[in-house]
Amino acid sequence: MLDKVVIANRGEIALRILRACHEMGIKTVAVYSEADSDQKHVFLADESVCIGPAASTESYLNIPAVISAAEVTDAVGIHPGYGFLSENADFAERVEESGFVFIGPRSETIRMMGDKVSAISAMQKAGVPCVPGSNGELGEDGDENLRIARDIGYPVIIKAVGGGGGRGMRVVHSDATLRNAISITRSEAQAAFGNGAVYMEKFLEHPRHIEIQVLADEHGNAIYLAERDCSMQRRHQKVIEEAPAPGLSEEIRSEIGARCVEACLAIGYRSAGTFEFLYENGQFYFIEMNTRVQVEHPVTEMITGVDIIREQLRIAAGEQLSYRQEDIRVHGHAIECRINAEDPHTFMPSPGLIEHYHPPGGFGVRVDTHIYGGYKVPPYYDSMIGKLIVHGDSRQQAIARMSMALSEIVIEGIKTNIHLHQRIIDESAFQTGGTDIHYLENKLGLK
Repeated sequence: MLDKVVIANRGEIALRILRACHEMGIKTVAVYSEADSDQKHVFLADESVCIGPAASTESYLNIPAVISAAEVTDAVGIHPGYGFLSENADFAERVEESGFVFIGPRSETIRMMGDKVSAISAMQKAGVPCVPGSNGELGEDGDENLRIARDIGYPVIIKAVGGGGGRGMRVVHSDATLRNAISITRSEAQAAFGNGAVYMEKFLEHPRHIEIQVLADEHGNAIYLAERDCSMQRRHQKVIEEAPAPGLSEEIRSEIGARCVEACLAIGYRSAGTFEFLYENGQFYFIEMNTRVQVEHPVTEMITGVDIIREQLRIAAGEQLSYRQEDIRVHGHAIECRINAEDPHTFMPSPGLIEHYHPPGGFGVRVDTHIYGGYKVPPYYDSMIGKLIVHGDSRQQAIARMSMALSEIVIEGIKTNIHLHQRIIDESAFQTGGTDIHYLENKLGLK
């Protein structure tokens, strides 16, 4: 097993990784920016190293600084968490070249799946259903692009090859706006990702967002851990996630899960990963693969009993998976609400001092957070300050528990989106289940 691990992240995921390491007897090194010296995992880690100023480009995204922290502390591995450098193939490669274990996929796998065109090509070869599209980068020939759009059928969506997080995409409904949409998306993609390449796909109008969690080791073993429904979104950002997806049969789950496992074996995948799909009219369409642990991994852990971070660490140490596919059983239902430090009406970030914090409790309630009374939320990073997760024997029980937990949680001194979650949970459409990815914006008027 790995003796000492650098946790190259912050916030709740850094604390989550630290706890998994300590449970396994692995020593931890917390790296932090000057703005994060009061992070809870910094206090709890065996060692800590300040890697730069508040700006993430000079700290959490500073590859030499992170690797230097591993060198000076004699660490063995580096866990990137999610966000920041977690899907940076160059970082993974530098970690490997420096003699450390990257706790994630191989750099070449991250690079292949990070390029949307090569990822789609790999999935098509592996037999994973994909959205009808251009099957490659769009060229400069406007007439040819018009032909492609007409063959696919409007509406279509233009996407950045190197995009993610809902950025670098534009929906087009007719020939009249296609050329301009391609040009604008190219410019935005170049500015945001340093890569102006774009491709085209059919735009599904009422899909759900369903993803499959996988684990794979370097010994040729791979499994899937059921699915998650992440359709409750605002501006392509997930707000509430749940597992399993309402209305999906065991037959459908098994079929798409098996396809994902076959794809993992075909591309030589290692570590935890997530296949993201749009699901409409009983059909799955692959959109991307996240080559890291997901924010919403706790709901999968709650229904399967599998500690995904623990498995990541074991796989990185060269061990075989702890489970076979036949060991995985879905028990009950889990829901996760992302708690953000933001105004619930304008969605503007709300950094500042947390004057009072009281977490909810009770059977089946889990809170993954790094905050505490007296903690000051900095203005430099993502506004998510925690995740509230509940588990119940049924979806109805999970909803009831989430409603109770949301009524109990107290965070004073800053604004949060707790009220928004209460509003969503009380909606009859959510309680019925199966809403599409546009529901939150369209029905609740949240643009």
